[in-house]
Amino acid sequence: MHIETEATQQLHRAATDARVAARALARSSEATRNAALTNMATALRDHQPDILAANEIDVGNYNGTNAFRDRLTLNPTRVEAMAIGLQEVAALPDPLARTLADWTRPNGLRIRRVASPIGVIGMIYESRPNVGADASGLCLKSGNAVILRGGSDSTNSAKAINTALQEGLAASGLPAACIQNAPTSDRAFVGAMLAGAGLIDLIIPRGGKSLVERVQRDARVPVLAHAEGLCHTYVHEAADPAMARRIVANAKMRRTGICGATETLLIDRSIAAAQLPAIVADLRALGCDFRADAQARMVVPDLKAATDTDFDTEWLDAILSIAVVDGVDEAMAHIAKHGSEHTDAIVTEDAAIADRFLRGTDGAVALWNASTQFCDGGEFGFGAEIGIATGRLHARGPVGLEQLTTYRYVITGTGQVRP
Repeated sequence: MHIETEATQQLHRAATDARVAARALARSSEATRNAALTNMATALRDHQPDILAANEIDVGNYNGTNAFRDRLTLNPTRVEAMAIGLQEVAALPDPLARTLADWTRPNGLRIRRVASPIGVIGMIYESRPNVGADASGLCLKSGNAVILRGGSDSTNSAKAINTALQEGLAASGLPAACIQNAPTSDRAFVGAMLAGAGLIDLIIPRGGKSLVERVQRDARVPVLAHAEGLCHTYVHEAADPAMARRIVANAKMRRTGICGATETLLIDRSIAAAQLPAIVADLRALGCDFRADAQARMVVPDLKAATDTDFDTEWLDAILSIAVVDGVDEAMAHIAKHGSEHTDAIVTEDAAIADRFLRGTDGAVALWNASTQFCDGGEFGFGAEIGIATGRLHARGPVGLEQLTTYRYVITGTGQVRP
């Protein structure tokens, strides 16, 4: 009880400071926010040795899977990518300068719907330390203060990154409380965030299934949900074989630990014998293992048999589930049964079939002849992303600047009174 009370007090202090900072951000000019982002990028580069040293400690303490170790690991290229992401966010149009609608009523009242910040964002994420920098940049540009609670695996990395970001803020004259790390790694602070109605305006969880389920179950604050990434690539009978091999290899193996990685390959029965062996050989050469249904094992007999739960598993590792299907309708039915409405792709040269697939799947992102790993805010031109929203309200897909705003109404009159 004492720990929970202490965590609640810590959140209250952090959120109170964040609210004051959010008001300052909402009044700030675009030029000020852009200067802060540029200074933050410079500070990341200047602090790269400290960030990498802190990350080396985190990686050294980690004893999980190789895929999750890759998510945790920073190197000079990834630190530079964080800095570039902040610069790209700075170069994007101001999301707060948008008039979303503008009309005049018969009585002469002019009504405008204007984009505005949400306020104070609570970000709960797991092992990828770069998430803190991406979220900070997007929140700052969109006028929101953010309280970041990273995973215990990345505590040292997150602190080093936050130190650099706050140095950039200070150089720009914006309050340090615009971007705050959780003051404690105690899990009770997460509980305090989830119960923080009136203190936090929106919670964004980014991590594994258990984290998201806990947030959705316990939160008393609105949640922008990021469900698991059980992504599919469907190779239709009219697919170009070379393109299919290239896309599947990239979609699965480019980075296996990200939520946009393909977890299940669906392939039409009519081409399975001709194309599946080559696809499997490509993936095996890259270190992939498999879980396959009976039809796929008739084509490639040494594939491991899939269990009842394998097609419902987000592997986040070098493992691919494979199922043979009879056409686009069966492929869509499989996705509807086993998918998480994240990202699904079709490979085909048949435009009519592609249209049926794009219209017939419900995921936040659907692709035609492209890798599922393109489900990423940077690849969408957002500069970065704060997560992939898989719910059906407010935002879907990569969450960038526009999705971190709400709106208000501004009304101009000439002395009207209501009869």
